[in-house]
Amino acid sequence: MPTFICKSVSPQGQIVKSKIDDANRASCVRRLKRNGFVPISITQTLTVTRGSTKQKYRNKKPTVTKDILATANVSNKTKSQQPLIERIDKALMSTERITSRDIRIFTQNFYLLKKANFNNIHALSTVIESTENPKLRSVLEDILAGVESGEFMYTTMEYYSNIFPYIYINMIKVGELSGALEKSLEQAVKYLDDNDALMRRLKKILIPNIAMFAVIVIMLLIAVIIGVPILQGIFDQIGTKDQLPAITLWFAGVVDKMMLYWYIPTFTILALFIAFYIYINTPRGKYYFDYFKYTMPIFGKLIYLLDFSRLMKNMLLNLENGMRIQDSLEVSKNVVKNTVMLSMIETSINNIFVGQSWIEPFEAMRLGSPMTIEMLKIGMQTDLPEMMEKLIMYMDIDIDNTMEKIIKVLPEVAYSIVGIVLIFFVVVVLVPCIQVYMGTWLFSAYGY
Repeated sequence: MPTFICKSVSPQGQIVKSKIDDANRASCVRRLKRNGFVPISITQTLTVTRGSTKQKYRNKKPTVTKDILATANVSNKTKSQQPLIERIDKALMSTERITSRDIRIFTQNFYLLKKANFNNIHALSTVIESTENPKLRSVLEDILAGVESGEFMYTTMEYYSNIFPYIYINMIKVGELSGALEKSLEQAVKYLDDNDALMRRLKKILIPNIAMFAVIVIMLLIAVIIGVPILQGIFDQIGTKDQLPAITLWFAGVVDKMMLYWYIPTFTILALFIAFYIYINTPRGKYYFDYFKYTMPIFGKLIYLLDFSRLMKNMLLNLENGMRIQDSLEVSKNVVKNTVMLSMIETSINNIFVGQSWIEPFEAMRLGSPMTIEMLKIGMQTDLPEMMEKLIMYMDIDIDNTMEKIIKVLPEVAYSIVGIVLIFFVVVVLVPCIQVYMGTWLFSAYGY
């Protein structure tokens, strides 16, 4: 199907340039007019296929970038005539992946342009020009093609769920459906920044301790596999009646049996993992697993607070734009993925239809603090949007306090686990070494 470069006037009176794949010019004109655009000029482009490209686009076919196409038209260079450095650069660009940093920069730039009263088409076109990652640029061009054809941004983003996070897509969806995309983008920027900051803090704590744990375990296994037989050989050669510590002999026996029958623990662990994976993908298993996420030690409270806060923020966005509570809940439920939270939201919507309180399901689950429930109840009697603003401020403080507690508790838990393994290492490996070094077993060898 040929590709056309279309210059047209948008319903807002701006001149926009877009790429459209269609059968012919007449069909392209009808498509533009159907979406409220007035065509100015329509030019068919040269179709160039990329044999190595495997990415399938939703709204457009993959085409070469403007600079490569211009080079092909003007100088008609073949691939073999291109400089080696240029070919290496293009090869590296084709293998470059889209990172969370790329998504964050795109969101920040798009939010700033929307704040400056750019429309979606103009803002996306401007961001695409400044996007360095070629793969992300192609995805954004596809999103732009969808917007130009009259679709919402989130409909194309859902096609790229491997690139854009689930929560992120649904934040954009809420913003577009409620008419408050700018505020949703602000929330999305904060979500990405907070998520990256939290991951950096957790990695800073966990990675050194996990590395230390792994090193100690490897040293323990090597010492038991190599060192213990050597020590036992010395005892047997001298003829002493002394024995290595019972725990050392026991652990050495366990390691020997695991090496001999390695397939038993391997397949057992694999079978348990597969069974667990199948179970949590059933409706009942997924519900119980999601409930465990909200009640698990250390992280459970934080996960619930983040989901509930995200729901309240998006509900407030919808309420401020004139939506009813049930419609606001219906739209906002997409920003959470936990089935427990979704079931509470669905029950709340049903309660509204039968004339009952929509707050009751959240209160009945007893996952949140009583303070949040009371604030919602007071808001229903006074001014709900105003009270929800105060609730969100209160929850942000609660989230920060919970994160601080987690950051303090995590090192203690990690040090405890590493300490237990280290003590076991000392008892199993170092005690026998000290025993050999002290030489008391020689007295038994010579009959003393």
